[in-house]
Amino acid sequence: MTPPGRPEGECGSAGGAGPALAITGLRHAWPGQRDDLLVIDALVLAAGEHLFLHGPSGSGKSTLLGLMAGVLLPRTGQVAVLGQDWAAMRAARRDAHRAAHVGVLFQQFNLLPWLDVLGNVLLPCRLSAQRRQRAAARHGRAEAGAEALLQRMQLPAASWRRPAGQLSVGQQQRVAAARALIGMPALVIADEPTSALDAALRDEFMQLLREECAAGGSSLVFVSHDERLAAQFSRRLSLAEINRARPAAAVPA
Repeated sequence: MTPPGRPEGECGSAGGAGPALAITGLRHAWPGQRDDLLVIDALVLAAGEHLFLHGPSGSGKSTLLGLMAGVLLPRTGQVAVLGQDWAAMRAARRDAHRAAHVGVLFQQFNLLPWLDVLGNVLLPCRLSAQRRQRAAARHGRAEAGAEALLQRMQLPAASWRRPAGQLSVGQQQRVAAARALIGMPALVIADEPTSALDAALRDEFMQLLREECAAGGSSLVFVSHDERLAAQFSRRLSLAEINRARPAAAVPA
């Protein structure tokens, strides 16, 4: 069934293109490292599946998320989103594919500090006509979609025209989450997204994140040290279960 607001025949932005994420024969090491940090034979995330990924600091979780998002490329192997291998694309094509189909909530947020809150949330819609069309199909126009997400994130309307760099850390984290979710991307990748939130906001954020991903048919990869959150996910995985790299190869995540 096509999720509400998504064009008929387009599910999770995939259009029947296969799993949201497929990793095969991945090996990755940083320049100058003799040993691989990550050695993953296979990992598949189905359309609409929600994965809780955990592991100790330095185990390579954030590096793996960068590979999933196509921000990093593996030394060998394939990382494919909707059947498209990141390494097989030119840089411009990777950027376009990411903008259209992947929402990333980075641990450091990566907001443009001089741009206002609404402008930051709407960046994926400026970079991808598909994201803008999906946001407009659901909310009437993309701007209304950004405003709806910010309201659900409990960010007051008075802050929407302020530069993002003037907000608190917790507020910036919620702006980054709204940016990742707008336009119903096929894959949402969240790196420690509740780290700057208090308990009440954390619980409300988790509910919002799961509901927005469900409404858009989005698959979700969620990394957190807080294993209490794992019960809210359909699948739980430790990086140690799939990574065959030697522990000595680990560097800060």
